[in-house]
Amino acid sequence: MEADFVIVGAGSAGCALAFRLADSGASVIVIEHGGTDAGPFIRMPGALSYPMNMKRYDWGYSSEPETQLNGRRLVCPRGKVIGGSSSINGMVYVRGHARDFDYWAKQGAKGWSGAEVAPYYRRMEDWREGGPFQGVPPADPTLRGLGGPLRVSRGTRESPLTRAFVQAGAEAGWPVTPDYNGATQEGFGPYDMTVKDGRRWSSADAYLRPAIKGGNCTLVRALASKVAMDGTRATGVDVTRGGKTETIRARREVILSASAINSPMLLMRSGIGPAAHLAAHGVAPLVDRPGVGSNLQDHLEVYVQQAASQPVSLFKYWNLIGKGYVGARWLLRGDGPGASNQFESGAFLRSGPDAEYPDLQMHFLPIAVRYDGQAAAEGHGFQAHVGPMRSPSRGTVRLGAGGAPEIRFNYMTDPEDFKVFRAGIRAVRKVFAQAAFDPYRGHEISPGKGADSDEALDAFVREHGESAYHPCGTCRMGALGDPMAVVDPETRVIGVEGLRVVDSSIFPRVTYGNLNAPSIMVGEKAADMILGRTPLQADG
Repeated sequence: MEADFVIVGAGSAGCALAFRLADSGASVIVIEHGGTDAGPFIRMPGALSYPMNMKRYDWGYSSEPETQLNGRRLVCPRGKVIGGSSSINGMVYVRGHARDFDYWAKQGAKGWSGAEVAPYYRRMEDWREGGPFQGVPPADPTLRGLGGPLRVSRGTRESPLTRAFVQAGAEAGWPVTPDYNGATQEGFGPYDMTVKDGRRWSSADAYLRPAIKGGNCTLVRALASKVAMDGTRATGVDVTRGGKTETIRARREVILSASAINSPMLLMRSGIGPAAHLAAHGVAPLVDRPGVGSNLQDHLEVYVQQAASQPVSLFKYWNLIGKGYVGARWLLRGDGPGASNQFESGAFLRSGPDAEYPDLQMHFLPIAVRYDGQAAAEGHGFQAHVGPMRSPSRGTVRLGAGGAPEIRFNYMTDPEDFKVFRAGIRAVRKVFAQAAFDPYRGHEISPGKGADSDEALDAFVREHGESAYHPCGTCRMGALGDPMAVVDPETRVIGVEGLRVVDSSIFPRVTYGNLNAPSIMVGEKAADMILGRTPLQADG
């Protein structure tokens, strides 16, 4: 098989890239090891906890024992399915703060400032505000996109708990923002989600299927093993399918969009990476790029859980009859609790006066339940997920035994992490203590009564901190002269011809919030670079 462009990974960035390249008239082959994204577990937003915990849809990665988290191994779900992680994620849509991208530009990613990426967000969005919402002023629609491939909507916010969260934030002295993806991110307000007509709207829905329908894009179900090289030029991708090994050739370029875990692994298996590490694992080094697999970042979070004194939470559906009702209503009418990811309110705050812009995120959920959805805490309740957004801690992805990735996040290895976490937990407690929650507030479930000191909160984080599933940074974008950069600002792998990386692995630093939106944006912007088109006009 042969095409102009061969893309590895039908995920958030890869699907967007495939659509834009194919729409230009180029031929595109997308290689994806995962299977179909059909079925209610993926399609129903309210069932989001299921696919990320199913071997059918997830690569099943986990970290090495994390020294600052009591030696625990944390799971690292990555989508092994059409649509990649956009088919198994929580569907929360966050562009990231403009200053995140200004930082990218200052670190050598020229052309990726906040003003320069903003028009690509508008190009990809089909945004529906919904509402009006009680206590929330209307948003400015001119700052958002309409008519793009990716439907972005808001939940109905019918739950009194969801509304109380924003009201309580205002009572506690924080601002209310009408649109955190618009003019002002900081404050409390309604959350956006990638849901269309009550169904998950993944990058496969928005981009890949239209690309295939257009005739220039072909999806190949296969497992990519490495990049085929002719000296230091990428010529294709070696894959296994049907028990046979073959090479899919690229006439113009090979593009890795396989995730922050799999993209560096493919580079290293292909001889591109830290030379000594490759040689130690029996891989002949072709291009010595020490930054491959370094700079791993993620968001860590804990849940502050409160019991509810009234039966107003989603716990009323946490039984066979309730789940049956939710599923049947969603199947028959496409609405009800199943039509929402239930993360319908949240907040973006500063941990203290030293924070130049928000560095804490809260996701509010009108039920007290583990993120994996396996067990409710103890009946009716509610919770806020909170954690630092710009941790200084850095980790690695390396070649491991048997070909599996060896993942070390090195969570909480910087003292600043604990300081910001403590501020976040105390901020949630302040919100839950406001008058808006008086009709619903029971006792605190976690961290729990008595966990007030810095030491107690640090111990809580060590034992209960969980990944928010936002790995990135392992093929960092930077200037040509940066020895730790892996790709240049055009997403080309430095030192290799005909090879790019286009996914969250190229982020110089993790963005503020959930990573699906910026990952798709990277695919959109990289497509113009690859096609040699003039970038969209920057804002301002």
